[in-house]
Amino acid sequence: MSSRPISSRFIASQIIEQVIEKKITLSIALHNNESFKNAGKDKALIQEICYGTSRWYLQLEHILNQLLEKSIKKKDSRLKYLMIIGLYQLLYMRIPSHAVVSETVETCKNINMGWAKGLVNAILRRYIRESDKLDPLLGDNEAAQTSHPHWLIEQLKQDWPDEWQKILDANNQRPPMYLRVNQQHHARDSYLLKLKEVEIEATATPYSKQGLLLKQATDVEQLPGFNAGEVSVQELAAQLAAGLLDLKSGQNVLDACAAPGGKSAHILETQTDINSLTVVEKDPRRAEKLSETLNRLNLDAIMKVSDINELDSWWDKENFDRILLDAPCSATGVIRRHPDIKLLRSAKDVNAICELQKTLLNTLWRTLKSNGLLLYVTCSILKQENSDVIKEFINNNNDCMLKPINAQWGIDTGYGRQILTGQDNMDGFFYACLEKKC
Repeated sequence: MSSRPISSRFIASQIIEQVIEKKITLSIALHNNESFKNAGKDKALIQEICYGTSRWYLQLEHILNQLLEKSIKKKDSRLKYLMIIGLYQLLYMRIPSHAVVSETVETCKNINMGWAKGLVNAILRRYIRESDKLDPLLGDNEAAQTSHPHWLIEQLKQDWPDEWQKILDANNQRPPMYLRVNQQHHARDSYLLKLKEVEIEATATPYSKQGLLLKQATDVEQLPGFNAGEVSVQELAAQLAAGLLDLKSGQNVLDACAAPGGKSAHILETQTDINSLTVVEKDPRRAEKLSETLNRLNLDAIMKVSDINELDSWWDKENFDRILLDAPCSATGVIRRHPDIKLLRSAKDVNAICELQKTLLNTLWRTLKSNGLLLYVTCSILKQENSDVIKEFINNNNDCMLKPINAQWGIDTGYGRQILTGQDNMDGFFYACLEKKC
């Protein structure tokens, strides 16, 4: 390895390589990369390159393949990722093209491929010369044009024939940053004034009385009172859950699959006189994040680090008045926040996830009181995980009744309410409220 300082482009190419080759999520790949952690002022640039490259990877890969005269050998795959992040910078970042070429070529030394400097230089310069021919390079390849996998495009066409193009466009946009004001500390308007004092622009949201939309994304450390629990970051569609639970004084509430804890916290902030909130999370690392969230907000819950389906490990046989099932899902509704989903998820994965969703519903139904409510939530926009799961569950359980959700947001599917990505500038979410009949 050269003694030349490790470049930000090298770190970014390492991270993208981990996502593609090892099937590691982008957030974990960033967290695990020591060079990224120690990158100082370059961290923002590396993160931008990684998220942007993930967002447009399928398009960038297609363009690179058109520019290359022959495929890159498997043993030289790191060179491929270096050129792809170079193309991302040329297409989507405001960095002078000569600087992109120079830095990318020099980074060949970091990856022990000094021999490839000429190739990298030629490929990037060829793209610059032929950038006005981008559309011909993409041809009729829908996956390359939209930077989405074929299976997902076809599924969205089937599920949402009038909306699929809007969804794909929304997925490729940068996501907005929403806040949830802790009403135990502030009314929303009073916190807006605090933001104004530090020159952070925000507007009140529809649908959530605690929601704020920031004009520009801001580091949480810059938010007044964040560490004191006065405010949290939470997407607007996710803020709808607490209200839909119809919480009442003295109730025992369960939040299943609760990490990272935003919805749990909102429940406790909204209804302070419930009898108890039990939060269950299977993954110890995610449970730790859940605990951190509640501690920052000075909120208390009964925490169980357990598998929901192993009832004896966490349930004391006392039934719940309200259950929030934020079910594991394909996360196809939050692709704009997690663009690596497009690279990591497959149609086969969705089939397996649906079976898990059905199992969780059946397990949790046993723990719900008569006349109790179970709120089924996903951040998916696929009917297979949403309306289809709920329809099957209702048909198989005579004591289950669908409670209508009367709202101005989303689409009534007949088995719940679906928000499609980008509608009212929200992420894609599905909600269904199930009541247990006597």
